[in-house]
This record gives sequence, C-alpha cells and structure tokens, in this order.
Amino acid sequence: MLKNVSGDILLSGAKAIAHGIAPNDHFASGLALALRERYPALAKDFRHWFHEAHPKVGELWAWASPEGVRVYNLLTQEPAPGEKALPGKAKLEHVNHALRALRHTIEEEKIASLAVPRIATGHGGLDWADVEPVIRQHLGTLNIPVYIYSRYVKGEKAAE
Repeated sequence: MLKNVSGDILLSGAKAIAHGIAPNDHFASGLALALRERYPALAKDFRHWFHEAHPKVGELWAWASPEGVRVYNLLTQEPAPGEKALPGKAKLEHVNHALRALRHTIEEEKIASLAVPRIATGHGGLDWADVEPVIRQHLGTLNIPVYIYSRYVKGEKAAE
C-alpha cells in the first residue's frame, strides 16, 4: 500500500527508510547528511563497506541503527569524480535496479513498513514524473505500508 505524505522523513514511524546515494558518497548533503547527523555510525560503516565491497550503482546497502531502524542506501547516483567532489547524477536504470533489490530485501527481511523520499530527484537530478512510476512498479504491490514523502516539511511528523 503506497501513501503520499508530507513531513520530515526522519520523524517517520516506519521500520525502515530508503534513500538514494552514490557509491562513494560522503553523506554531505540532503537526506544523507540528515541521516549522518542522526546516526554518525551510518556514514562511517558505509565508508568501510564501500572500501571492502567496491559496490556498483544499482546496488543496495542495508544498515541498522542501535534502536533497530533500518536504513536502505540505494546506490542510484554515479560516483563522485574526485575524492572531495559531490556525487554524480542518478540514472533511471540505477533507480530501477536499486528498487528491485530493495523490494527483494524488504520481503526477505520481513520489514513491516517503509518510508521513502522522492528518490534520485534532489541531488540525483531526475524528474519525479519519471521516478514515481518506477517506485510504484517495485513497491506498490508490497503488503506493507510504504510512505512516499513527496513533500519535505522540516520538523513536521507526517500523517502516516
């Protein structure tokens, strides 16, 4: 069940949050930065995983907070061209592959609910009109609540 909501995804009651990043992301902007500030170990663990696994775009990396909140990091954007550079742009094919992996992981891990932002449309540069149907295709038939945070409102809890 998909439900569009407005609010701050960090205040979501969902058991998991998914967001888009690049393979060598520094979690320096947008939702990634907010997640890094809330869960400092997330970025540290991601850097370690990145150097060990050498992931490709279209993959997924799952992380859990000490409180049990799952964060699914979808590698939707091209890697940054340099060590200090911002991540590259997202591609719809990467979003498609990452969402396919996300659906599989959610079903396998029996996640009870999921919150997602407008994946790959901020720093990723994709048009929401192109991304939303892909989200609906992969997540729309899950038998769990999927909250699409279609409008960000800092500090406001969404009506999930």
